[in-house]
Amino acid sequence: MKLLSVAIPCYNSAAYMRKCIDSLLPGGEDVEIIIVNDGSSDSTPEIAEEYRERFPGIIKVVNKENGGHGSAVNAGIEHARGLYFKVVDSDDWVSQSAYLRILDKIKELLNAGKSIDMFISNYVYEKEGEKRKKVMKYTHTLPEDEIFTWKDVRHFRVGQYILMHSVIYRTNLLRDCGLKLPEHTFYVDNIFVFNPLPYVKTMYYINVNFYRYFIGREDQSVNEQVMIGRIDQQLKVNKLLVDYYIAEKQHILTNGKVRKYMVNYLDIITTVSSVLLIRSEQEENLEKKKELWQYIKNKDKVLWARLRMGILGNAMNLPGKLGRKISVDGYKICQRIFHFN
Repeated sequence: MKLLSVAIPCYNSAAYMRKCIDSLLPGGEDVEIIIVNDGSSDSTPEIAEEYRERFPGIIKVVNKENGGHGSAVNAGIEHARGLYFKVVDSDDWVSQSAYLRILDKIKELLNAGKSIDMFISNYVYEKEGEKRKKVMKYTHTLPEDEIFTWKDVRHFRVGQYILMHSVIYRTNLLRDCGLKLPEHTFYVDNIFVFNPLPYVKTMYYINVNFYRYFIGREDQSVNEQVMIGRIDQQLKVNKLLVDYYIAEKQHILTNGKVRKYMVNYLDIITTVSSVLLIRSEQEENLEKKKELWQYIKNKDKVLWARLRMGILGNAMNLPGKLGRKISVDGYKICQRIFHFN
């Protein structure tokens, strides 16, 4: 059995997928690289097949009709035969030295009979045109180089949230928790990280700069104007996260640290939704912001109160044009500090 399955969702990725695949090949026979061609119309399938022919023991190709990023990740999980599972987007790549260290650690722990539900490592914003790279670390929040549980997790700082870039999940945990991402929907990486958390018992943080997250293309899904144009999909994911939290609430409430983290994550996602709606400066979207907050209130008043009465919730609901300006100014400061969008 392979140590690690890495799924690469590809849609018209011919221009940059080679860099991604090449960065993963040093894992050798310990790794299964699953190139998921999500109905591409360029030369993505031919490039994928070229790699499969060159590295038949490492590369697996899945060709499917277009279903979006979530559908491609679902296909990756379905075809995965590795003990652990990682998603690397086709325009991103990984650092070789960090990659090999992570594989060595997985092997070491398995040889010692230790089973870890979630590995966490750092990621780097490879932002177009910027020489200084922002590294997102989890030092002082997660214990380093030891097995730990939620009770050992300390306070997450602003911007220090666990993202798809930073996690490797145990494959069977993803299956056991019934993870199924919606098709034809952007921003489902939030669901990928969020939904398995109540099922995670053991974790391991390796303080290496593993994942290189390319950001800056004008057509990229996290470009702010693109996000505003796709705001209904952001809202869909936001509501799905709320629905999941409520559906799993009894399970979540058994662990205070899990509950706190998941509520804080919902706080950030709802803030992003709110500020994008404000940034659009469209009356229709200001109504959608009210509807989002009412949706949460109707679903769970306790959750709504935690989000609405917090610092971010208050900031996103300041009245009038001045209030909206203050909200946007705060958001811009966070952009400069944390280099997102």
